[in-house]
Amino acid sequence: MNDAEVRPGLVFLMAGGGTGGHVIPAMAVARELKRRGHEPFFVGTRTGLEARLVPAAGFEIHWIEIGGLKRVGVKQTLRTMWQLPASTLGALRVVEMRRPAAAFSLGGYVAGPVMLAAWIRRVPMALMEPNAIPGMTNRWMRRVAARALINFPETARYFPAGKAELTGLPVRAEFFALPPKPRESVLTVLITGGSQGSRTLNRAARESWNLFREARFAIRFIHQTGPEAHAEMEREFAKTGLAGEVVPFIQDMPAAFAAADLVVCRSGAGAVAELAAAGKPSILVPFPFASDNHQWRNAKVLARAGAARLAPDGEFTGQKFFGEVVWLASQPELLLRMGEAARALAHPNAAGRAADLLEELARFAQRRKGNAKRAKEEKECS
Repeated sequence: MNDAEVRPGLVFLMAGGGTGGHVIPAMAVARELKRRGHEPFFVGTRTGLEARLVPAAGFEIHWIEIGGLKRVGVKQTLRTMWQLPASTLGALRVVEMRRPAAAFSLGGYVAGPVMLAAWIRRVPMALMEPNAIPGMTNRWMRRVAARALINFPETARYFPAGKAELTGLPVRAEFFALPPKPRESVLTVLITGGSQGSRTLNRAARESWNLFREARFAIRFIHQTGPEAHAEMEREFAKTGLAGEVVPFIQDMPAAFAAADLVVCRSGAGAVAELAAAGKPSILVPFPFASDNHQWRNAKVLARAGAARLAPDGEFTGQKFFGEVVWLASQPELLLRMGEAARALAHPNAAGRAADLLEELARFAQRRKGNAKRAKEEKECS
């Protein structure tokens, strides 16, 4: 695409909030748009992760009130349906005020009313689907959106023929820059259940500590517990005498990945994309209550590629944790192949391609408006 054909300073609408899996990739695309001289802005809620991350990154954000619809109970479903008209009207006012050249959606409940408002005002839209199976919002908007950018080849079948493009999910450049880690005498295992932690991973890790100690297994833990479980787990871990650190939150996750020989985590889209970018072997424990069971489907993609071991949440005990780690550690060549298989799934320029597409949509919309204006002038002259 010729950048000269896209004037700088265009306004782009970014929709997607609630969780890091929706907010962080959208912010990566917003950073790329800003680098190109454009003005991305967000629409989100004050209760989602976007309320903290987006302003901190220096982006403009407008607020609406909306909740989820999947697996939230009758009360929350009724509340969300009640909020939907007002939130759509609020998003319409923002669209009319900011007049974006194009809109970008990561899906999620926050994006629903925003993309509906964009469609009503004929703003060209691009979707990015981070998971193996599209969420509700992206399924609703798949026919009216101009393009869909996907993270897994299997996802293409959920969109109209020719509309989906495999780009991967935007991931911080630091993950791609990590070199392969030479195997050392001590196996370093990174455990993370996301910023809030995971009860299953925390419990399994705690149950495994004595097993590793009794086996005199050379292991070092880096464990992100989440804030709620941290204090108790840190005290208990200190008593084991095992090497490592138990922290509530890891500020520099690329550095933690760099130190790890093996990652044990959930299989949200962001985690899976980071594993691929870093080329890290993993044990994936899908969150069983994720909407449409998408974490299981995400994990299956990596497992089929030979990049990960898949462990059902209900079976992931301390004994299972211990057994999987010891078995993998006994096969260093397998760990190496798993890391290579993970890296083969990476997409380094996902944010750049999303920004390209948004500029293309803006250019097309500009041409369409120009043609309509000329046709109107010619009609008036005749």
